[in-house]
Amino acid sequence: MQNLLLIGGGHSHAIALRQLGMHPIPGVRLTLVTDVWHTPYSGMLPGYVAGYYKFDQCHIDLLPLAKFANARLISDRAIGLDLDRQQIHCANHPPISFDRLSMNLGSTPATTVPGAADHAIPAKPISQFLHHWHAILDQVRQRPEQPLSLAIVGGGAGGVELALSIHTHLSRLYREAGQVPQVQVHLVHRGPEILEGRDRWVRQQMLQILKQRGIQVHLGVTVNQVLPGRLIGSGSFELDCDRILWVTQASAAPWLAQSGLATDERGFLQVNAYLQSVSHPQVFAAGDMATQINHPRPKAGVFAVRQGQPLVNNLRRSLLGKSLQPYYPQQEFLILIGTGDGQAVASRGRWGLGPYRWLWRWKDHIDRTFMEQFAQLPVASMERSVGRSVGQPMGRSLDAAIDKDAMRCLGCGAKVGGATLGRSLARLHQTYSLTNPETVQVGLGADDAAVIQIPADRLLVQTVDYLPALVDDPFLAGQITAHHCLNDLWAMGATPQSALAIATLPPLPPQHQEETLYHLLAGVVTVLNAAQASLIGGHTSEGDRLALGLTCNGLAARQDLWCHQGLRPGQALILTKALGTGLLFAADMRRQAKGRWIEGAIASMLQSNQGAIAVLRHHGVTACTDVSGFGLAGHLLNLVQASHVAVELQLHTLPRLLGVDDLLPTQIRSSLDAQNSWAALPHLQVQEPASAHLMPLLFDPQTSGGLLAAVPDQQAIACVDALQTMGYASRCIGRVLPRSEQPPITVRP
Repeated sequence: MQNLLLIGGGHSHAIALRQLGMHPIPGVRLTLVTDVWHTPYSGMLPGYVAGYYKFDQCHIDLLPLAKFANARLISDRAIGLDLDRQQIHCANHPPISFDRLSMNLGSTPATTVPGAADHAIPAKPISQFLHHWHAILDQVRQRPEQPLSLAIVGGGAGGVELALSIHTHLSRLYREAGQVPQVQVHLVHRGPEILEGRDRWVRQQMLQILKQRGIQVHLGVTVNQVLPGRLIGSGSFELDCDRILWVTQASAAPWLAQSGLATDERGFLQVNAYLQSVSHPQVFAAGDMATQINHPRPKAGVFAVRQGQPLVNNLRRSLLGKSLQPYYPQQEFLILIGTGDGQAVASRGRWGLGPYRWLWRWKDHIDRTFMEQFAQLPVASMERSVGRSVGQPMGRSLDAAIDKDAMRCLGCGAKVGGATLGRSLARLHQTYSLTNPETVQVGLGADDAAVIQIPADRLLVQTVDYLPALVDDPFLAGQITAHHCLNDLWAMGATPQSALAIATLPPLPPQHQEETLYHLLAGVVTVLNAAQASLIGGHTSEGDRLALGLTCNGLAARQDLWCHQGLRPGQALILTKALGTGLLFAADMRRQAKGRWIEGAIASMLQSNQGAIAVLRHHGVTACTDVSGFGLAGHLLNLVQASHVAVELQLHTLPRLLGVDDLLPTQIRSSLDAQNSWAALPHLQVQEPASAHLMPLLFDPQTSGGLLAAVPDQQAIACVDALQTMGYASRCIGRVLPRSEQPPITVRP
């Protein structure tokens, strides 16, 4: 089995993933590493800025695309490359090994001008630029009486099109608010003419359009310094503005040149006609980050799109040991420059045309057709992909290596090999601090069992949980499981001390099992270390899916324990995290979840409840539980019955994860939803709420969910404010009442 690692989710890799989903490569384990789950299509960015497209129309959702390609999706940012070990280094993840590496990272505008990196907004990465753009839109909507001045540095096609689109959208917002448009856009360019490299007629035509729109064009100005709200340039040029957008010449990630790969004078990876590194044949690259040494071309999205098919063809041929096929890019290429008002100008070589509305419609058709291939994946291939994964593990890319006909022993014969285990633990010791607390007499090592000394003034609090992996990334699966398992200790007010792990791994070749186990345990250790607890031992076995369980040990003083019978009338019920992980991952398994929904759910699951403990204790908590598999209603019912009280819930106050409101009207539910609702419904009295559509949230099973706590009513507002300040999606969702003859949980709108 070979590892094909894709770094970056750009246009070329999006095309490659689609092709690999339609035609998988036998014996190849596919992994995508990206810090952006929704790839913006650069061709539609100006239209999005102008307000002609919605987010999903101009973004490629990498989550369903990765699932379609049977690829692991690892959410992280590449920061380095070890060519000797054939590993990529990431910002927040252990090194990832590869046999073939393909990179499609794009570029960013060069910010070598003093102050530009600190005070200007780069146009790339586009995802970061859009964050700032949305903030500008919000500012105009909230304060339409205030004028706004923007400067755009860079007069290439990107800067010109962006200036026109920004001016159009902001002017429309001012008019919609009943105000005369008060936006001033400046375009600053160091050259004597905009759109260098384009036909002279096109340059003059676009300059005329800019001036007709009232956009101030400053030519022949070299920006020498960027200050907060001010540009300083050549020839005593100074310009005050509210925000500065940077759309200059592209630059490469600095770590590329430091990796040992052959790069050009600007730091871009040098590739041959096969899109293969000229210095390291196991590395391929496409898009802005790559320069074809014999066929250099401008850094334009059109080439990243055209390189997608030849890139995946040569990756396939390289992995199969076949000769590679050259790709020769076109010398001249057509660009359609949107003018922000539903028109476009066409330019190719020495030919130009426009502006015309039919040219914009043509551009719109080309862009929508390109995006449609990712929104509508081939049905036959999708069915094959679903057939491999539904009802099977997340981490299905691991399953691809399993020989279904091979006999696998059970009992102790199902253990992972000792050498594999030993190498994984040795790597863990080298990378992470595994120092045991003083209470651990014997920890992770060669002994048969761990030995713990319990202090005389403390009680030992123990809990165990075991989860099939929700995600394909073993490191992330380890983190999520560790957070989930520690929640039982946090909910009782205990301090985590140590944990034992039990891991189930698919029966992979030894080197891949070692890598999987190392990443899995590394995820666990990062969470335990943050809680000042230790991994002190465990057990491994083989099975049909990646899974992990932890037995967690905690210590607590008797007077500090929180137990279920602590609810008192007159208290408020506070939930620390938003609900909906069960619903979202049920949709994910059905290929009906958007990437940003799952990204948000993962971020919530990775948020430790540790920080909430001190806040809850400070505000007088008397009872607490974690919300997990039995859903909010099930875990609340445990508290209510143990305390012999009643509670009242306000449905509309329930915090919800992104995407939950979209899924609630559908028939998608977790497989545990029905059992949870059957168990809880007899104990509920529902007051025909207008928020009835939120009822399923009461029964939705949560993975690494929030804590549900009771504090005195007079402390509720201060407690919620403190939790929200710490970043929790915390809400007060109800109150505790005296017990009556009615069902104990009243649900109101």
